[in-house]
Amino acid sequence: MPQALGHVLPIALALAISSVPIMATILILLSPQRDRSALPFLIGWVLGIAVVVSACTAFAQLIPTSRSPRRPETAIGTASTAMPKWLSAVGSFGPWAAFGVAFALNVRPKGLLLAIAAGLALRAENLSLGESAVVIAIYTIVAASTVAFPIIVTLAAPERMRPRLESAQEWITRNNGAIGAIIVVLIGVVILGTGIARL
Repeated sequence: MPQALGHVLPIALALAISSVPIMATILILLSPQRDRSALPFLIGWVLGIAVVVSACTAFAQLIPTSRSPRRPETAIGTASTAMPKWLSAVGSFGPWAAFGVAFALNVRPKGLLLAIAAGLALRAENLSLGESAVVIAIYTIVAASTVAFPIIVTLAAPERMRPRLESAQEWITRNNGAIGAIIVVLIGVVILGTGIARL
């Protein structure tokens, strides 16, 4: 199990620093809908991560193992780092729309690719059902942390957090391309590390 964690934690971190869910979180927290929509957004995000990575892990079990000593490696691509245009409307979403959008963010191309990578990493380690559940739970906690933390802290102290949220929003907008590059590097590190480990 420690080896599986070593493979999936960088993938979870790549999902955690994905700019779109973080920016959506900030926009909701800065909006008048904050008290109605922030928690549903968080629940949708956490549930979406857990469901999608669990589904990818289950589907990965259907892939036959290689008969050769080396396991086939998986190539992973990334989506565009540009902010989507719909993001500016997130602040006006009600609770159900916030929940639905948060859940759906996990099935966009980048989210799916990361979940597939995590599922294949778990498949490669031949974990038991219980061990897989533990790794998926840890993956979900790490991946959701950058959405969960600002929501929890802001709901506890909204006025204190407002300037920090505005500063974070500006920083993410300015550095979106760099964040995308970091995600690519993290995925590359996982693929390289997995390949070296299997030599």
